[in-house]
Amino acid sequence: MSTNQPVQATQADDGGAPDARQLRSILITVSIALMAVIASATGLNIAQTHMAVEFDASQSTVLWIINIYTLALAALLLPLGALGDRLGRKPMLVAGLGVFGVATVVAALAPTAEVMLAARVVSGIGAAMIMPITLAVITSTFPEEQRGKAIGVWTGVAGGGGILGMFLAALLVDVADWRWLFTLPVVLILVALAMTLKSVPNSRETSAHRFDTVGALVCVIAVTGLISVLQEGPERGWTAPATLISLTVGLVAAIGFVAWELHRRDASLLDVRLFRERGLSGGSLTLLVVFGVQAGIGVVLFPFFQAVLDWSGLLSTVAMMPMALAMMMASGLAPKLAAGIGARSTMVVGIALAGAGMALMALFVSVSGGYISVLPGLLAMGVGMGLSMTPSTEAITASLPREKQGVASALNDVTREFGTALGVALLGALVSAGYRSAIDDRLHGIPQGAADTAREGVANAVEAAGSTGPHAQDLLRAAHQSFVDGWQQAMWAGAAIMGALLVYIALLGPRNTPSAVADETDPAEAVAAG
Repeated sequence: MSTNQPVQATQADDGGAPDARQLRSILITVSIALMAVIASATGLNIAQTHMAVEFDASQSTVLWIINIYTLALAALLLPLGALGDRLGRKPMLVAGLGVFGVATVVAALAPTAEVMLAARVVSGIGAAMIMPITLAVITSTFPEEQRGKAIGVWTGVAGGGGILGMFLAALLVDVADWRWLFTLPVVLILVALAMTLKSVPNSRETSAHRFDTVGALVCVIAVTGLISVLQEGPERGWTAPATLISLTVGLVAAIGFVAWELHRRDASLLDVRLFRERGLSGGSLTLLVVFGVQAGIGVVLFPFFQAVLDWSGLLSTVAMMPMALAMMMASGLAPKLAAGIGARSTMVVGIALAGAGMALMALFVSVSGGYISVLPGLLAMGVGMGLSMTPSTEAITASLPREKQGVASALNDVTREFGTALGVALLGALVSAGYRSAIDDRLHGIPQGAADTAREGVANAVEAAGSTGPHAQDLLRAAHQSFVDGWQQAMWAGAAIMGALLVYIALLGPRNTPSAVADETDPAEAVAAG
């Protein structure tokens, strides 16, 4: 447990312990708020070309509009999670919903790219106020025997919510206008705000020590630098001066943060000694890898659906839904499985299934096989990720004391954000490298200009094929098969990473003590239905 003393939590400022009906309402409220944050992180990916045309913006500017939200969110999660513990989780959640809602409306009406960028930064700040509090409210409000099930619902929304958000965004873009994709987060925020004011109790930490301002500032610098590297590296180049500067600043700040937190024994932002505990280290590493794999899969799948199978953005998003639904269902089942066989065994089963899913896609993906060749792997991955995410999240939150649940939740969220950025960078780079290596030997006889364009990527090859006359079909076949070769290389690498994680968790994961679950006759069982 944390060495931070003296600390005293003041639980349930709004009254006594919630009953089953109130718990259900609290869970629904925080899930809706979380869905708004997750949907906003993924929705704008659908509208990249629309923003570029309307704002007359470069691809770099469009990517900044998308990535600046995630950057602000990740950088501020730990400091704002800690402030929520001190100031009160309900006031922080209400304030975050207000900031996020106003910024989202401004983004929907933004007349220029500059206004859109500013609105996305503020949205990220609001999201950083919301996201850690949603999980902290669960861990500080739900009794222990029902907490695992509620966390299962939360992790299901966190894992599958991005894909659901992309589907609804793609639907709105197709049937209306790209600006309508902001409608979903605004509606969710309004509902969550009304329900928060009515249902969510307040809880907070009282401490005799001052807030760790230095630790918070250094943490922001470290996360900003490291996330920037992962976001900008593929675009600018890994050896570009800006990338190397960001990496240096991020690493120096990260080392400085650890040194400062070790030096400040009282009321530190995050007691880094707790990473010696198997639950915190194993849970964090699992979430890092699992969310990295999930995000990287999206990088691989969408070009396959759109450039190889020639599907629309909406249909491509629908094709991802089986994985999202399997993940959400498995997240709800994970607490009951952990109660029977233990958290570590549940994580091992989940990691093994996710790794097997990647191996299935590496083995069977083909141009001629189409969607059916990847569906079994998608389902196995969805189930595996769902089973591993819930006990990992519970292991992280259980490693910090009840009065530090805002920090625990923020650490959980920062790990997810780092994993997402790392997975996109790593698997995306592997696919690109594999594609370029494979297509070089398949461009004989293709006009030089079209061949050079095709080497840039499968979407570029599809675009160039129209100008190659009788060589069009040869170029398309070469590009499609080369992309599949790159896909297989990335999937095998992902399966190897999952295999290494499997060995680590099996040997050094959280202790395999079965967790508590609610009695089957408990009326609060309805909470698990989500």
